[in-house]
Parts: sequence; structure tokens; C-alpha cells
Amino acid sequence: MDASYADIRRGILERGFGRIAIEGSIGVGKTSLARLIVKRLGGRMVEDRVDDNPFLERFYEDAGAYAFQTQLVFLMNRYKQQLQLNQHDLFADLVVFDYVFARDRIFANVNLGDDELALYERVASELEAKVTAPDLAIYLQASGQVLFDRIQARGRDYERPLSRDYLEVLNDAFNHFFFNYSAGPLLVVNTDAMDFVNDERHFVDLLTRLTEPVVNTEFYVPSWEER
Repeated sequence: MDASYADIRRGILERGFGRIAIEGSIGVGKTSLARLIVKRLGGRMVEDRVDDNPFLERFYEDAGAYAFQTQLVFLMNRYKQQLQLNQHDLFADLVVFDYVFARDRIFANVNLGDDELALYERVASELEAKVTAPDLAIYLQASGQVLFDRIQARGRDYERPLSRDYLEVLNDAFNHFFFNYSAGPLLVVNTDAMDFVNDERHFVDLLTRLTEPVVNTEFYVPSWEER
């Protein structure tokens, strides 16, 4: 590991941020950022297994008919994944998630009708109480247009039906959730003009910010904008 990254890793752990969850709407880049952090700093990545949901493609084709099944499979898959984290993983010095457990609840509030949502909430509340919250959550934001462009660029066939209107609704739901987030420290990062994968300056600047305190909810300001 490069010496500068070793220093950053040490600083992050000294802040107590051993379990970091990266979250945001579809196409915002949370998995890419999580993978890059683990690649540069080491540690364990816990990745949301989106492709394991057999109802997902059918949901994009007919949301009304398949929303409830899709949400329940996501909920149970994520819960099972959390339970499978053994004692070593739970207390590893650095674990990076590309989702928060409540992600599914955000989508459920957008996609489900009142009766289905009431039933879903009963199940989700029971499970969520048994899941450990991250030491730090990073909420990646982007405009609906930027999300739409990124989704089209990555070219997943089952995502092509996603409209900009739907992405705007999701954005509102994510903003509502995270602007009321109280499970721990939260860093909000606007990614419209950021490219963590292809611009090392962007990536290192964000990592360096994680070595500093994050109290309640704070908004990331790139160092070059502070001048």
C-alpha cells in the first residue's frame, strides 16, 4: 500500500470509522467508490447483490405487478447478508458497505401501495432492529439528469426502462431519508462534478476528508472549493 494511503487508512480508523456505508440512488456510483476504497486501503467489502433478485427485470417491465415481491426479496437478501457477517468481519478494522440496510425501505416507500407498504413495514422494522448501523454513512447525491446519463452509459439492459421522472422521485425519497438520518455520523457528497474512479484528486480529497471529524450531518466541500 502506498504510504499516503496507509496514512489515510490510519486516520480514518483513528476517527472510529471502521464500518463505512456508502449509499445513494441508482447510478450514483456507490459501488464503484466502495470498491475503490477497499482496493486502495484494504479491508473487507460487503456488496449489495442486486442481480440475485429474480423479480428485478420484471419489476422494471411492470412495477405495479412486481414491486412487492421485488422489495421483499431485496429485504431478505440484505438481512441474510448482514447475518452472515461473522464475528471476525463485524470487528474487522475496516469494512465498507455499498448500501445501508434501510435502502430497501426508501424504495418501498416509492414503489409500494399503502396496504403493501403497511405489511412491508411490519417485517422491515423487525429485521432492521437486529442490524448494526455503520460508524459512518456517506450519502452520494446527483441530479436526475446525471443519474440518467450514468445509467445509460453503463448499459444494463434491465435498467433501460428507467425514466428521468422516476429517478427524480427516487432522489426526493433519498433526500428525505438522509436529511432525517440519525443513526450516526453522515457525510453528504454531491457527485455531479466528481469522478472518483478516473480522477485521483477527487478520490484522495474525499478520503482525506474522512480522516477529519464528522459530527451528525455534514456536507463535503472539496478542498479546491474552500480556497
